[in-house]
Amino acid sequence: MKKQNYYVVEIEKEPQSPIESFVRFFKRSIKLELFGGLWIVLKEMIDFKIHTTQYPLQKLPLSPRYRAVHELLRLLESGNERCIGCGLCEKICISNCIRMDTHYGEDKRKKVTSYTINFGRCIFCGFCAEVCPELAIVHGGRYENASQQRAHFGLKEDMLTPLDRFLAGEQREYPGFGAPSYDADVNIKKTPLAY
Repeated sequence: MKKQNYYVVEIEKEPQSPIESFVRFFKRSIKLELFGGLWIVLKEMIDFKIHTTQYPLQKLPLSPRYRAVHELLRLLESGNERCIGCGLCEKICISNCIRMDTHYGEDKRKKVTSYTINFGRCIFCGFCAEVCPELAIVHGGRYENASQQRAHFGLKEDMLTPLDRFLAGEQREYPGFGAPSYDADVNIKKTPLAY
């Protein structure tokens, strides 16, 4: 069995009177403990090593599972919206912040006329992204959702990937049910139907 080394720590008695408290304070001051602490603070101030993130210019990396402001994605083949208007995200939303209006178009297909999310009420639970069968709504990495007008919260135009960014290949795919695989570019073929 290994022998343990114990150290005896001398514990100073607590002062019983104000005079003893003053004497203890004076002794600690004479030992320069106060000035030792001040020297460490001064040295750290002069060192100028920046340990903070300069926020507007630098951003911390986010976890892939971080649930930030929603994004609506487009189809990889045609660039059309992935949302088919099933309404599952609206039904499962526990904070009742998703609103969707749909109608049937001339081609007898369901079209989404308006899609809004009230980010003032949203608790970012992620249920809407989990239930979406087409992986049309996902949580992106944009967490700065401050605005001066409530009308700016959750407009479809703000959440949908802009067509110019989509054509430039900036739409980021998210893993999940129905998501394309890592070699999807090789396997995706154009469909004969024009959607």
